[in-house]
Amino acid sequence: MKKIVALGLGKVGTLVGVLLSKQYEVIGVDRQKPHYDFQLPFKVIEGDVTDVEFMTNLLKENEAVVSALPYFLNKAIAKIAHDLGIHYFDLTEDIETTNYIRELSKTSKGVMAPQCGLAPGVIGIIGANLANEFTKVRDIELRVGALPRYPNGQMAYSFTWSPAGVINEYINDAEAIHHGERKMVTSLNGFEYINIGGLEFEAFTTSGGLGTMCETYEGKVDTLNYKSIRYPGHGKLMKFLISELIMKDDKETLTKILENAKPPVKEDVVYIYAVVEGWKNEKLFKNDYRLITPSNILQVKSVNRTIKHVKMGNIKLAEKSIKPAINYLIKNNCKKIILGCTEIPIAIFAFKSLKNVKMSKLYLDPNLILANSSMKKYR
Repeated sequence: MKKIVALGLGKVGTLVGVLLSKQYEVIGVDRQKPHYDFQLPFKVIEGDVTDVEFMTNLLKENEAVVSALPYFLNKAIAKIAHDLGIHYFDLTEDIETTNYIRELSKTSKGVMAPQCGLAPGVIGIIGANLANEFTKVRDIELRVGALPRYPNGQMAYSFTWSPAGVINEYINDAEAIHHGERKMVTSLNGFEYINIGGLEFEAFTTSGGLGTMCETYEGKVDTLNYKSIRYPGHGKLMKFLISELIMKDDKETLTKILENAKPPVKEDVVYIYAVVEGWKNEKLFKNDYRLITPSNILQVKSVNRTIKHVKMGNIKLAEKSIKPAINYLIKNNCKKIILGCTEIPIAIFAFKSLKNVKMSKLYLDPNLILANSSMKKYR
């Protein structure tokens, strides 16, 4: 079995380790073992990731490393992985770090793949997928927000990932394509309002979210930009802190202030919004993508109850209890519904034929998709 190291065991790094442990032998590393109310399905060791000797000895016994560390630690990790000839992946949004790793990739024996997170990462895949549906693309606008589910205070924000990474996005200039020209634009500008599922949000320019998309689409589109989604009022307060109080010159102090004021929360939510405009056979069209989840009440009374019924073997009750959540998503004009837990496809398809499952144009079952992909690859 292939061995992989997962660095940084916060929320995201732990999830990475859990998912990878289903197929690989995983070792998780952090400066101190995380305290969760459940047993992690992989080995965890404590260690200093800035210790080059420690990291070299650890990584040389493995085939790949996935870094969920703050951006400023990734250059050194990538260099060790490069020198050892193993595969390297990270979730960084930092442009300078990414450019450094791209240079390393020119002489690497393994894969060097930075920016494999949500933004950059998933949002770029969604944008490119929408763009591929057009004969000619005019505009690509991508928006992402990782937010507390229950905001409080004037900032209406809590950190769901690295505070240093968030601040880095707010301070550094962002890359965009405007009027067909690739250029750098100032972050914390370009404010707009977005309505998602009846909720009002603001969005503003932040750096790093596009990854290498500007390079890919230069000369092919009129507009390409990325903005972070936040609850209304957040951007104005951050702009006051960073620009008017000139905290942009002291990232370390600003990070400490915000870490102390806004500790992490358990209940968070991700919003994704993507819009692509262009021509299909000489007709102008607009495609958009929004990620919609059931309301909190439906999550508890419909989705969670369905999972419980399946685990207890009450499939008929599960089939009945999932319907309110499905109807809610259909009512909100969802064209595809991702069945994210293994119990949910059982509730929906248990009393239908396999042909119905495969032919479904509404539901996306990740396990079935993976199984079909594996069959095609190894047929």
